[in-house]
Amino acid sequence: MRRGRQEPHRDEFSLVLARTAFIGGTLRTQAALTPRMTAPASIPIRKHHEGKPSRRGRRAHGISEAEVKDVQELATPRTPVIYEVVRRLGDEEMQRPLTSLWWSGVAAGLSISFSLLAQSILKTHLPDSPWQPLVVAFGYCVGFIMAVLSRQQLFTESTITAVLPIAAEFTWSNIVRMIRLWAIVLAANLAGTLFAALFCSFTPVLPADVYEGMLAISRDLLAFGWWDMVFRAIAAGFLMAAMVWLMPGAEGAQMQVITVVTWLIAVGGFTHIVAGSMESYLLVLSGEWTWWRMLIDFMVPVLIGNMIGGTALFALIAYAQVMDEI
Repeated sequence: MRRGRQEPHRDEFSLVLARTAFIGGTLRTQAALTPRMTAPASIPIRKHHEGKPSRRGRRAHGISEAEVKDVQELATPRTPVIYEVVRRLGDEEMQRPLTSLWWSGVAAGLSISFSLLAQSILKTHLPDSPWQPLVVAFGYCVGFIMAVLSRQQLFTESTITAVLPIAAEFTWSNIVRMIRLWAIVLAANLAGTLFAALFCSFTPVLPADVYEGMLAISRDLLAFGWWDMVFRAIAAGFLMAAMVWLMPGAEGAQMQVITVVTWLIAVGGFTHIVAGSMESYLLVLSGEWTWWRMLIDFMVPVLIGNMIGGTALFALIAYAQVMDEI
């Protein structure tokens, strides 16, 4: 009797790779990498198989060979498979040239600046009521949807993707590549949000009420102490890493994943180094904050917290749960 397939891990990983491709630090759906048959399209094939007796007969669980293939396509990938997808994405990120990382990072910073703009527009036009913050928080999702689905390089995504290759193979070469990636992408993200803040502050691009709304939202940062910033940033870093982990299995629901995760960051009052930099720049440019206070009271604690949440917590836990299976 012929033995069954002995490498389910490879088949499952190939299926995920068929669904997911990596460009510019994020994920995109790509249906043409390997042949794939949808469940409705497989109906004639199933009828053909069911009309002829199979050499192996019916499966023990009462489903045909063709239906087993449908199950494999529709099943959620196992945790080791998701780990391997995200690890390979991080490895590809670290191999990108400097210019590609820089301009992709600048584009991400510009895109993220639209989060604060969208929040201000909602806040300006919604009545004051207890439910207003819950709706305004959806504006925060706009910039992240633009950056992630546009395949732009965002620093808080790389806190998990760049760490998994090091967890798998701890070498000085990988550490240097990770530091290089983080430094380029973070600097580019902050340069993008700085340009957006300058543009909003010194050109007549925005109505006065919308600009004032952006400042009003930004002033929330002034209420947080140094340690408040750190712990709120840990939560944001963990959620961003969780978003990256969820993307390979999300397929057509990637936009919903981004929306839910980033809405939770906004409504929870958690701090994000890139999105929050737009707010802090506006406060400095309006004279309500000084540059040194922005660096010491915002940039440093939030950067530390985001890295702890995305790297020390989520990335290492993600590796720990699969290290005996890979």
